[in-house]
Amino acid sequence: LSLPSEESPCYPIREIKLIDYPADPDTTALSRFHSALYRAVKSLNLRLPHCFGAEGVGILMKQVQNNIIEKGYVTTRVVAEGQNLQSGRLVLTVIEGRIGNTIIEDGSAIPRFTRLQAFTGLAFKKGDLLNIRDIEQSLENFKRLPTVEANIEILPSENTDNIAESDIKIRYSQGFPFRLNLGLDDSGSRLTGKYQGSAAISADNLFLANDLFYTSLTHSIKTGEDEKGHRASKNLILSYSIPFGYWTLSLTQTYNRYSQEVFGAFQRSYRYAGKSNGTKAALSYLLYRDNQRKTTLSGGFWLRQSQNFIDGAGIDVQKRRMAGWEAGIAHKEYLGDGVLEIEGRFKQGTGARGAISAPEELYGEGTSRPKIISASVSFTQPFMLGAQPWQWKTDWSAQWNKTPLIMQDRFSLGGRHTVRGFDGELTLSGERGWLWRNEAGWNINGKGQMLYWAIDAGRVSSVNENAIGRSLVGAAIGLKGGWKGFYYDIFVGQPIRKPTGFKTSHTTAGFQLGYSF
Repeated sequence: LSLPSEESPCYPIREIKLIDYPADPDTTALSRFHSALYRAVKSLNLRLPHCFGAEGVGILMKQVQNNIIEKGYVTTRVVAEGQNLQSGRLVLTVIEGRIGNTIIEDGSAIPRFTRLQAFTGLAFKKGDLLNIRDIEQSLENFKRLPTVEANIEILPSENTDNIAESDIKIRYSQGFPFRLNLGLDDSGSRLTGKYQGSAAISADNLFLANDLFYTSLTHSIKTGEDEKGHRASKNLILSYSIPFGYWTLSLTQTYNRYSQEVFGAFQRSYRYAGKSNGTKAALSYLLYRDNQRKTTLSGGFWLRQSQNFIDGAGIDVQKRRMAGWEAGIAHKEYLGDGVLEIEGRFKQGTGARGAISAPEELYGEGTSRPKIISASVSFTQPFMLGAQPWQWKTDWSAQWNKTPLIMQDRFSLGGRHTVRGFDGELTLSGERGWLWRNEAGWNINGKGQMLYWAIDAGRVSSVNENAIGRSLVGAAIGLKGGWKGFYYDIFVGQPIRKPTGFKTSHTTAGFQLGYSF
């Protein structure tokens, strides 16, 4: 938009004010949307005094209106009430659009929408300024559950006494609230069981509060590919999360168990086993959102403990109990069709919850009170080659330490979840490190089956003196996709660069299969 160079008739304006209805034009109080006027003056290159006619006033009002809408206030209006422009002053009035009644239309087979759902899901209440960002957040809180369909509509208010009010209509529907996922993969270790079977159950809206409960059990399946003797591992995860407007509370509990038979001299064997538990409570807050980006702050507390055994007897020097807190910030940005995600975190160990000193502290090789900084950047860009849809995805992550770290806190490389092309039986680890994963995928005929090529690289530093190397580079090619609840990922990879003496398979193949219903 631009102001006309000349208008006739026009009135020399020396002052422009933006006030909130129904304030007196002579008030000294500025509108809460005064910044919208400031940005409009700047974008229109307006210099006062300026001779305004009807067209110029209309353009200025439209620019102010657009600036207000850009901030999400889609029902707030800017008007020019009757006034004497010969005074040299132009007063624009903001009529704030507010929220009236909230109307719920539950189309579920068994209506389930409750007041508790409205309390935890809605980011607005009656009388609030209507902001589309609050409505978008509310919609996300409902649709975070995969079995829920919801949409929100802005309607003229049934209250005819207040034309600035709008009613909010929510159309809500939830299907069967339980989901089951069965999976099989070969991501385990030969020492504790290469093949892993899993079962996961999810309960949506368990307490009618837009909450999500999830539990997963993974267990090894003994095969001839494993080392001889007894081998087993199992993992249990319990997770619960619930929103409160712009806040989300998450609770996670993990249990891990493993055992392996170790053969010694004279045909004697013994059982080496371990167990670990982890607890985490986190609270996140959506600090900012608009139509292209959102920024989230998070913080929480964690507890981790582990113990290893030989033939049932505990190994005291391998006993761990650590606790602490962590804080982070995450940002998501939509760049055209691409998506950029950036995250930074700080983790601090403390003496809380009965934490015990790490044995490595005697030699300055670790601590139960670590200070760890981590960061990650991810970018996904879909594109077309001819008539075929493609996607490029790159992920970078890194860790820095401010204290010596025990093995469990170090940055590790090697295997399908870090550097593809390596079998994961042996890894490189260091107190600091970075990982860069890249993947180009062809969505074959847009049918949801993706052929992909991957190349990954990583490097660790602050390694111990016995480390055999610092960096790995690997590549893989695979096919992944899904159909009617079934999903799969099959791949084959090879190392490209590894340290001398680093043992891994010349070619590594792997798979993941599953069914969700």
